[in-house]
Amino acid sequence: MLDILYRRGGNCHLSYNLFVKRHAVAAIAGKLLGVTGIVLLIAGFYRRVVHVNPTTAALTFLLGVLIVSALWGLRYAVFMSVAATLAFNFFFLPPVGTFTIADPQNWVALAAFLLTAVIASNLSERVRDEAREAHSRRQEVERLYSFSQQLLVTDNVVELLNAIPRFVVETFGVGATAIYLSGRDQVYRSAPGEHEFDTANLKLAAARAELVIDAERNLCFVPIRMGVRAIGVLGIAGNVLSVGTLEALGSLVAIAAERAGAVETLSKTEASRESERLRSVLLDSVTHGFRTPLTSIKASVTTLLSDPELGTSQREELLTVIDEESDRLNRLVGEAVEMAQLDAQEVKLDIQPHTAREAIDAALEESKQTLQENPVEVRVPGNLPKAMMDLVLLRKVIGHLLENAAKYSQPHSPIFISAEATNGQVIISVADRGAGIDDMERSMIFDKFYRGQSQRHRVQGTGMGLAIVKAIVEAHGGTIGVTSQLGSGSVFSFGLPVAD
Repeated sequence: MLDILYRRGGNCHLSYNLFVKRHAVAAIAGKLLGVTGIVLLIAGFYRRVVHVNPTTAALTFLLGVLIVSALWGLRYAVFMSVAATLAFNFFFLPPVGTFTIADPQNWVALAAFLLTAVIASNLSERVRDEAREAHSRRQEVERLYSFSQQLLVTDNVVELLNAIPRFVVETFGVGATAIYLSGRDQVYRSAPGEHEFDTANLKLAAARAELVIDAERNLCFVPIRMGVRAIGVLGIAGNVLSVGTLEALGSLVAIAAERAGAVETLSKTEASRESERLRSVLLDSVTHGFRTPLTSIKASVTTLLSDPELGTSQREELLTVIDEESDRLNRLVGEAVEMAQLDAQEVKLDIQPHTAREAIDAALEESKQTLQENPVEVRVPGNLPKAMMDLVLLRKVIGHLLENAAKYSQPHSPIFISAEATNGQVIISVADRGAGIDDMERSMIFDKFYRGQSQRHRVQGTGMGLAIVKAIVEAHGGTIGVTSQLGSGSVFSFGLPVAD
């Protein structure tokens, strides 16, 4: 059965080729008949309708040759030149009606006419080719401009090298493109499944650093140069572009590669600098956070050891300080461990449908000590849908926000908790009437170890609370944000997906 299908497929292919050839032959024959008809029409018009001298007839034939050359090409113009010469001799040179030439001067005139017609048609064809080439060059320049614009306006410079082969295919209409960069030892292709260019061949072409055009296989290898230094090779399969366009493409790709490399180097430098900054901030924050409770514990223990005759109330007071500061120290260690686990994505979430009220009530119960000087007002509708959450972690989120609101508010200043459903999310908000946050600090308050410039000496903490809140909310697939006005307070809001 497969053999029959293959034979049928082969027969269809042969029939199609035969049809194409017949169509091409018919087209050529039609144009030749058309040229013959034009010659006979000019001769008949001047012989039967308008009688003119041989010079006028010769100029008309010459004009027809130029028009045919411009429309159909050189070979048809040459055919018309020969046909027009014969018609000019037969209809306009004496003796008229024969191909005999009596006057030797007419031989000169006939030869001059034929030579002029052939030269004119050749010049017309050359002009036509130059116009076609100029149009092609203009199109390639426009495509190069478009390609350069794509390279310049690409926002993600790091992904630029992966996108360049696709840009080349889309802009120049080639079949496939691949780029090999020697410094990175990596191949970037226009599509993952395309393998027109073998990696070994690309490396060999990059080592040779020469422009190679294989017209038979429609392949090009263009060296990517930065000045005189070759940094890779660009392989193009499909349409063979002009040498000028290929060299310009190589230069543009080289500039883009250097730009991507510069951005990566800058990013690594910035990342290293940021790492150093975070390390310094972490050291400062941890030192301050741990030293304060340790100082209190050390002072209390020293007092207890140095004065054994302390009264019962004094001893209880010092022991209470030790107990509270130990709890605080333990909480600081717990926050640092929790932040490290969240950063490493080692926290396993137990996400179940729960109401916002469950998480809020659990957080309020846990934060009673922190909120004893600030009244809390809860506004949660009874018909609010459940949200997908890890109840234990969401209790910590709300607890951190409540603790943060209490820290940065005046005693007896109210705190508000609200919840609402919108756009497929349950939005939980914690609002206070504290000092507020300025625009500069608003973009940094969720960074690890950051503490407000104006409050860091008044309010104790490590600056990890809001970073933990953000990490937990994002682990749930939600988002968190803050709106604030100096002197009027702040509102922290986060959204969680509604349970199906």
